[in-house]
This record gives sequence, structure tokens and C-alpha cells, in this order.
Amino acid sequence: MNTRTISGRLRGAAVLALLPLLTLTACGSGDTGGTAAVGAQASPVPTDDPVAAVRKVDSAAALLPADVREAGKLKVGSSIGFPPGAYYPNGTDKAAAGQDIDLADAVAKVLGVQLERQDASFETILPALGSGKYDFGTGNFGVTAERLKTIDFVTYINDGQGFAVKQGNAELKGKVTDLTQLCGLTIGTGAGTTFEATLTAQKGVCAKAGKKPYDVKVYSENAATLTALQQGRIDVIMSTINGLRYQAAQPASQTAFLGEFHRLDVGFAFKKGSPLTKAFQAAVDELIKDGTYTRILKKWGTSASAIDASRINPPEHT
Repeated sequence: MNTRTISGRLRGAAVLALLPLLTLTACGSGDTGGTAAVGAQASPVPTDDPVAAVRKVDSAAALLPADVREAGKLKVGSSIGFPPGAYYPNGTDKAAAGQDIDLADAVAKVLGVQLERQDASFETILPALGSGKYDFGTGNFGVTAERLKTIDFVTYINDGQGFAVKQGNAELKGKVTDLTQLCGLTIGTGAGTTFEATLTAQKGVCAKAGKKPYDVKVYSENAATLTALQQGRIDVIMSTINGLRYQAAQPASQTAFLGEFHRLDVGFAFKKGSPLTKAFQAAVDELIKDGTYTRILKKWGTSASAIDASRINPPEHT
């Protein structure tokens, strides 16, 4: 499934208070930012803390490289942008919250390490893994065949691609199962995402069907995508299943979720050949086994995205 700049998150407390509701992200996308729509209100943050009871598991920690165990810390490039994945419920000067935050923190506790979280826009994280700037990345990164060429993944949920429209939309009312249903419409999505890649790769489908092509508008700020929808500058949004479903449940967003289009595994991202993947896989499996995983997903309303076991570099869903 989480493309905004750091400066975009510094535009004032009034805007920041609205962003948790309004920002969307892709498999994945990232930072908060942009202009919030008028009248939106953030939903309450869940108060339960399933991560608090997590303890180190020696068998999983032993899979870490010796130098990591000795240092006791890992650097994570974290794309923060939208509930329920990762967002700032109380502004960027306060702690981030969300499913991805809880899962990363829980994995770190199982492995007995501290996380040094560095906020970054989605599109910068994967390239930075190879340089060693981050040990791993989070941001609702969907596992695709193209990304597997240069990135290793350790899966932790199953999310994917979906569509949403403004409530009352007369052109799209049912589930989108084929992109030809979008012919003649304008689609908004995030830069550098699987959504942009899918729409670009399939841009010829309308011509083959003898229809007017769809137009794609790419936004570097998540909130700007929703604002464009509300103002009629785009007809439909393509983003994450969980993000769009969450957004549609907030009355102020005035959006309708059109259902799932394509499922994708989502995982922690690492440079190719990283020695960390087996330890992370073992940690996720420990969380699944002891019930922490189930409690985290229940907390954030994403139980439908649960997996039975973590996998390293699974093939892309077809």
C-alpha cells in the first residue's frame, strides 16, 4: 500500500489537526502535508497499548547480526501520513501513532533493540536503504515484482489497492473490477506509489476498448488528493484499501469506498541481501503466536488484513 515533504507538515497547528483524517497513502505513501479540507475532524486515537507487554524473545534476537545485537539499535525510515497505518494525531512535535508504528515497535521489543525512527517521504525511503541510511523502512510498502528486484520484504499484513469517490457520485457507484470502468474519468493518486505504477502501465486499456482514456493526476501531498476530490477536480481516488475504508468511515470526509481492486502483501523493506530479514520474520511470527499481532490489528480496525505467518519476499499477488 502511505509522498509529502517534511516542510509540508509544518504549515500550522490548524492544518495538522485535520491531517489524520484527510491524508491518504499508497502501498505505500508517506508524510503528512498539504491543505486540509474545510470542516474535517480527526477521529479519537485508540488508547489501548498491546505493545506494552511485549518482551524480548531470545531465539528471535539470536538471528540478528552480532554487530546489531551489540549496538542494540536499528535505524528505520518511517513514512508517516495517514490512519490507520501511521500518522500524527497530535501534531509532528508529538509521537506518531498507528498500526505500522505499533508493529515496528513490537518487533523491536521482541528483538531487544531500540528504534531510531526518522521521518521521510515515501519515495525517498527505498532508494536510501541501499546506501545504509536506514536499516529498514516502513510505510505500507506493497510487495511487487518490480520492487523485489532491488528490495527485500518481510511481510506483516495484506492490504492493497482500492478506489473511493465523493459521496453521491453518479458515475461510479459499484466496485471497480476493471480499469475500463474509469475511462473518461480523472483519477487522483500519490507519486511514486503502486497506484501510479498500475495506472501508468494500464493506460492503453481504454483505447483498446474504444473508449476515452482516463486521466491521472499525481499529488505529492495526501491531503491535496482529497481536497481535489471534494472540489471536483478529480473524479476518483486510488489508494490503500485500509486507508480508504478508514477515511470513508469518517463522516466529514464525505467519501464512499468502492471496494478492493487488487490485494498486495505489505512488509518491512530492506536492502537486497539484508541480514536482518530472518530475525524480523521470526519476530513477526512470535507476535502472531502470542496474540499481540491480533490485538494490534484489532486496535486499528485492520483485522481483515491479518496474515497467518510472515514471509520473506513472497511473489506479487496476481
